[in-house]
Amino acid sequence: MGILFTKIWRLFSHQEHKVIIVGLDNAGKTTILYQFSMNEVVHTSPTIGSNVEEIVVNNTRFLMWDIGGQESLRSSWNTYYTNTEFVIVVVDSTDRERISVTKEELYKMLSHEDLKKAGLLVFANKQDVKECMSVAEISQYLKLTSVKDHQWHIQACCALTGEGLCQGLEWMMSRLKSR
Repeated sequence: MGILFTKIWRLFSHQEHKVIIVGLDNAGKTTILYQFSMNEVVHTSPTIGSNVEEIVVNNTRFLMWDIGGQESLRSSWNTYYTNTEFVIVVVDSTDRERISVTKEELYKMLSHEDLKKAGLLVFANKQDVKECMSVAEISQYLKLTSVKDHQWHIQACCALTGEGLCQGLEWMMSRLKSR
């Protein structure tokens, strides 16, 4: 009876789920945030600090924090980790030179105590660009199969068109339902 009550409660509760969107500068984090919130491309400039938007999907509320990715700002990412349920890492699939930096930042985050229970969604952005890294290449470079203590998913996307973004949200929704 308790399990049934819990499932019914979740259907009607309007709990908010905290999501942080991180990645190196120019990966497409802000473009993705505004595709989620307004379903359109907005002109963006480098994020200093953060942008935050509430996204509602099927009565589920996500509070999404887009955090600036410049090198000077990455050391402050951990101030956003408290109560985070999902980490979205946006990877610029054309930026082969800095994929190792993305990997280093990813593993720093995953080892943080406040993110122990957070799910990980990796958006392989800019898949519309010729000669970009494939999802398989990015997964291999980031060694995602070695991530055992976090549920994770990698999704090809294009922030400009919105392609692939809904599939990422669907994965997050499925993780909430399986709890």
